[in-house]
Amino acid sequence: MTTWSEDLIPIDRARTLDGLFHQRVRRSPERVAYRWFDRSANDWRALTWRETAAAVARWREAMAAEGLQPGDRVAILLRNCPDWVIIDQAALSLGLVTVPLYTDDRADNAAYILQDAAVKLLCIQDANRWRRLAEVIDDDPWPQRVVIVDGREGAGRPVGQDARAVDAADWLPALDARHALPAEQRDGDPNAVATIVYTSGTTGRPKGVMLSHQNILSNAHAGITAVDVYQEDVFLSFLPLSHTLERTGGLFLPMMAGSEVAYARSVTQLADDLQRIRPTVIIAVPRVFERVYQRIQGQLESRSKLARRLFALAVDVGWLQFEVRQGRRRWHPKLLLWPLLRRKVAAPVMARLGGRMRAAVSGGAALPFEVGRVFIALGLPLLQGYGLTETSPVISVNPLQDNRPKSVGRLLRGMRARIGPDDELQVMGPSIMLGYWNNHAATARMIGPDGWLRTGDQARIDDGYLYITGRIKDILVLSNGEKVPPGDMEMALGMDPLFEQVMVIGEGHSYLSALAVLNADLWPGLAREFGLAPEDPASLEDATLQKEMLRRMRDALADFPGYAKIRRVGLTLEPWTIDNGLQTPTMKIKRNQVLERFQDVVARMYDGERG
Repeated sequence: MTTWSEDLIPIDRARTLDGLFHQRVRRSPERVAYRWFDRSANDWRALTWRETAAAVARWREAMAAEGLQPGDRVAILLRNCPDWVIIDQAALSLGLVTVPLYTDDRADNAAYILQDAAVKLLCIQDANRWRRLAEVIDDDPWPQRVVIVDGREGAGRPVGQDARAVDAADWLPALDARHALPAEQRDGDPNAVATIVYTSGTTGRPKGVMLSHQNILSNAHAGITAVDVYQEDVFLSFLPLSHTLERTGGLFLPMMAGSEVAYARSVTQLADDLQRIRPTVIIAVPRVFERVYQRIQGQLESRSKLARRLFALAVDVGWLQFEVRQGRRRWHPKLLLWPLLRRKVAAPVMARLGGRMRAAVSGGAALPFEVGRVFIALGLPLLQGYGLTETSPVISVNPLQDNRPKSVGRLLRGMRARIGPDDELQVMGPSIMLGYWNNHAATARMIGPDGWLRTGDQARIDDGYLYITGRIKDILVLSNGEKVPPGDMEMALGMDPLFEQVMVIGEGHSYLSALAVLNADLWPGLAREFGLAPEDPASLEDATLQKEMLRRMRDALADFPGYAKIRRVGLTLEPWTIDNGLQTPTMKIKRNQVLERFQDVVARMYDGERG
């Protein structure tokens, strides 16, 4: 296998993100760069780096014909596919600034971003999406041009009388021999803004994070030095490319190493894609691993007692095997059982993930330890990392050779960290953002005059490893002055398949309560078990049902300190989603909005409160 150092593109050779692409095409023009599922052909297709470069040149010519100038903003609202990369690279090669948008975000949020960034060109998936967005944008001047990438979906003609919208097929020049990689690499400024990525906005409007070419290149390179990546690796991409973790780790990092990227069709088809692509590397948020874990647990409930004991034994011995290999435990006679347990239990689970997974990275939120423990024990090299959009985004990640799953790993090369007031983690390094777009006040609050970025997360550093212990602004202060970090409690409660979403509350009160969204699939059976009518909203307030929910919560928090006691629960079947404004595109709960939406439920939980 080719080692990463033999084909790794150095930062000083790449200089810019489009320079990185230029270098990659020069080095391995005939290797497969991207795979995707072509719905029209009902089969997977592949693009080589040379073919990708030709497509980039075609889009670049069309963008140049629009009269766009270096620094102008180009927004991309597409699902993951090679076109996303092609449009991104075409814009970057002209010195333009790309603004990624989430395909499942609310139209009013996308419209706000288009106006705030003064986007001149919007590349959007289909005409139906543009219709929904156009209704919100109305007569606003931005974007000036809208290119509908896939005209086959939703009658891809220009929408109404809006002269801004055009089909990509009509807008792009015909592909010919002119469309190839330029002979010379663009002499771009590595410190110029490459992209403006808008944060999720859990409290108020999203802010535009300005990241330079150098920011992202340094982060991708440091990631490769932390976890080896090879030219033969195959990444399966399903985290949205509008998420900075996927863009840096799943686009530019494999480009730097020369690896192949395959774009998953959807989360619902992920199991099939894993079997077909058989990836060696995946990057995901914890919720993906949690759902697979819950599915495994659900399947075990219907198995025999012997099968459940065999699975538990496999996890126990597999974890011991992992600890021994990491050098933290000595050999034990129980390891003699591992060959049998691996064949009977672990291997079938790993086969469902494609059978050749070399590294799985979890980031974007905290990974429950028990979830990580099960996957690692069964043979998945699962690495937890940590970062922010403002840090391009990775700050730390666990190495394969010394993986400590309760931590978020070691700092990437070039990153520095310190613990400030209130145990806040502060960081400095080459991947720190340039600032927030048109928001100097927010920039000053985030980055101090000494250059240290305030993460807002509480942390400790132990033996070179970083441990996140809480979120400063999410800390609940009870009326008795006790400070309670709700994050770990919510994660533990969410491990119960009955609770789809949970939010622990109690700010200013004398005790903790919880708002919980029940699993809609499990609710009818649960209601009948208690003699309740599933369709009657009043059933959720049944005293016996609520007592049982509190018991389940108590069991889930049994290993927590004494403060972690839930005394009241409010139940709902309405999920907290992007559409109803209660969740961000990165699946973070908007706590203030949830409290406002369920203020009557909260009031009842604290009715007659005594100190």
